[in-house]
Amino acid sequence: MTTGTTRSSEGLDVRRRKLLFRCWHRGIREMDLILGRFADAAIADLSERELDELEHLLDVPDQELYGWVNGERVPPEEARSGLLTRLCDFHRAGPRPAA
Repeated sequence: MTTGTTRSSEGLDVRRRKLLFRCWHRGIREMDLILGRFADAAIADLSERELDELEHLLDVPDQELYGWVNGERVPPEEARSGLLTRLCDFHRAGPRPAA
C-alpha cells in the first residue's frame, strides 16, 4: 500500500520524518490526504514553533480536525494557530498541478 506522499524524507531531521509519517497515517483517508499533502509541501520549512503546533494538531481526533479544516466547525480558541490557518488555506487552495 502506498502512502500517497510525493516527498522523500531524505534530508529531513528525525522529528520532521516522524511528523511526515504521522501526517500520512492518520486513520481516515481524508485526513491522510489533507495533512499529508500539506506536510509534503511544508515540512522542510516549518519553524520549531510550527512543528510544535503540528504535533498538537496531530493529537486532535480526526473528525474534529476535519471539521475545522473544512469550516464545518469553529476550532476552540486554544487550538487556533498560524499553522492551522496555513493548513486550512492550503486545503482550500486544492491540489496543485504537477510542474
